[in-house]
Amino acid sequence: DPSVATVKSYVRRPGRQRFAEGLGTAFVYDANGYLLTNHHVVENAAGIIVGFRDGKELEATVVGSDKHTDVAVLKVQAGNLVDLPIADSDRAEVGDFVVAIGNPFGLGHTVTSGIVSALGRSGINPEGYEDFIQTDASINPGNSGGALVNLGGQLVGINSAILSRTGGNIGIGFAIPANMMKVVMNQLIKYGAVKRGVLGVNIQTLAPEIAQSMDLPPTTQGALVSQVVEGSAAEKAGVK
Repeated sequence: DPSVATVKSYVRRPGRQRFAEGLGTAFVYDANGYLLTNHHVVENAAGIIVGFRDGKELEATVVGSDKHTDVAVLKVQAGNLVDLPIADSDRAEVGDFVVAIGNPFGLGHTVTSGIVSALGRSGINPEGYEDFIQTDASINPGNSGGALVNLGGQLVGINSAILSRTGGNIGIGFAIPANMMKVVMNQLIKYGAVKRGVLGVNIQTLAPEIAQSMDLPPTTQGALVSQVVEGSAAEKAGVK
């Protein structure tokens, strides 16, 4: 828990010096002052304060943030922080016991337990790059950016989203896998943004009715290229 911090983000409001906009969670990745959280926790923030369990509060700056994976890197001017060990999330299995640490509804440094309910979940945010770990460990507003750890105390993922009809926990939460986080984090630290290649095609699933219309067996699997973007790498490579 000394590796996990509460996050208060602020935006400017006319006539006010600063106004508390949101609560979230972050965790220490590097003892020299790098922390990780969610993009949506610090988006549009004019100021960020992170608070540790020992009562210490520090101002943080955003090193880089990526909307599409919902990962953000923060930096504080402090050394000798306690960093959180990182697990190989590819080794996570359904049924593994996990613990979520966060700041739900402003109740800082709260721990909830559960299991890995599913792996490879997508379709939660159509605009994002997703490979979520699903868990039934209680995740509520304010848990975003917090650590999902295994029973060895290693980070498995960053708590990011929930499915809920009420806004509270119903046992369906999602975490960004640690391995995806590391790839994004390294680019954010190096470039301040994530650099992605663009193939230049629009694709759709080759559904049975589409396969039949193309005189292919209905059991044919694959992806159908529905459009090639003009001037793209795909067009130059001869993709049709």
